[in-house]
Amino acid sequence: MLLVGLTGNIGSGKTTAARLFEKLSVPVYHADDKGRQMLTLPGVIDKLCMLFGDSILDTNGQIDRQHLAGIVFNDPEKLVQLNAVIHPLVRDDFRIWTNKHSQADYVIQEAAIMVETGQAGNFDKIIMVTAPEELRIQRVCIRDGTDREKVIQRAQHQMNESEKAKAAHYIIINDGTKALLPQVLKIHKELTQMALHRA
Repeated sequence: MLLVGLTGNIGSGKTTAARLFEKLSVPVYHADDKGRQMLTLPGVIDKLCMLFGDSILDTNGQIDRQHLAGIVFNDPEKLVQLNAVIHPLVRDDFRIWTNKHSQADYVIQEAAIMVETGQAGNFDKIIMVTAPEELRIQRVCIRDGTDREKVIQRAQHQMNESEKAKAAHYIIINDGTKALLPQVLKIHKELTQMALHRA
């Protein structure tokens, strides 16, 4: 079984690409979603309160994700501290999840900062979804109901596309003019054949 990473900067459309792979019956692990779920674990809440203070909790004693984001996206050191808590948990969870899908030709982990955190080397192949910067910003503003400045602030914590592309074996262009499905089908065919040859 091949381990495949799927990445792309904010607003690139990597989740849309991931859904297309899922329609082809490829198991996809959504690492960013799983990371958000980890924020609800009591042990994680305690650790984060020790790092960032009780002000990150809402009235129900849960992590206020918007408040936490405001802290970590304004301080790179604090973002590193947050990732040091969450990423090992996601890594372990992915390992368990992968074992459950061992009959698949290949599995995909979808994650935004896979290359930035040095995780790309853990995968056999990396797929990157790209889109022009202005289009990515517009997409996130519409999707999250947020303003341009906040999107740009979040994007600054990600590697620029040309640098990130150096780690990729496959590039999916999602600029609104090139159809996604044929690109996904081509990659799917190659990865399936590669997995069969390896077996």
